[in-house]
Amino acid sequence: MLEVENISVSYETQTVLRDISFCIKKGKILAVIGPNGVGKSTLIRALSGVLPLRSGKIKVSGKDISQIKPSERAKLIAVVPQVHTLPPVFTGREMVRLGRTPHLNWLGNFSKSDEEITWNVMQRTHTLELAERRVGEISGGEQQRLLLARALAQSTPVLMLDEPTSHLDLKFQINFLDHVQSLAREDDLTVVITLHDLNLVSRYADQVALLVDEKLFAGGTPEEVLTPELLGQAYDLPLHVIPDNYTGFKIILP
Repeated sequence: MLEVENISVSYETQTVLRDISFCIKKGKILAVIGPNGVGKSTLIRALSGVLPLRSGKIKVSGKDISQIKPSERAKLIAVVPQVHTLPPVFTGREMVRLGRTPHLNWLGNFSKSDEEITWNVMQRTHTLELAERRVGEISGGEQQRLLLARALAQSTPVLMLDEPTSHLDLKFQINFLDHVQSLAREDDLTVVITLHDLNLVSRYADQVALLVDEKLFAGGTPEEVLTPELLGQAYDLPLHVIPDNYTGFKIILP
């Protein structure tokens, strides 16, 4: 379980997030949405412990992440970042195996178990065909899949993804998020994901956090948050929310 208790984040003298609270259980996906510049990526960095909090607490399985070492925090939270520069000469296997770093022994050697976990997550993320290819020679979408595999190799209870579909075409967006959803259910992962596409949010999120003006403007299920009234206020744009009787999801159109 991930518990966020009244957190605020500041850059120097400017507050960028204020009094954010929510709780998400294992096996569930929380989608963070809101206009550009509202602080979605900042929230991911704060939740992962990269940014210090001005106030509040973040707990994973009851542990306050500010009170534990970064090496231990890396065993609790894995992140798939939005902006990434991957070492071009690494092979796909070497890239994914880096996820095992928090679990290495004091000599820093990869064990047989580390290799087995690396192979397993690459199989599950359909990246085995990238195992011997150089990262600099593959597409952005393929790199994104390797980043997901690397995060899964950390074997953490919490997975955070910052705009993971930004480099993927429509087919791979659906395949990628289908896979994330399956992993959340099968491995009881707690997933936090930032997304711009509200139709993807409607399809994949169990909970939604809508950020506006540094604060949590609305939180709840997709049915509670993805309404014309709330979305129209948040995005300053009239939006239509149409139930799709075929899929059961909502379609959001301007």
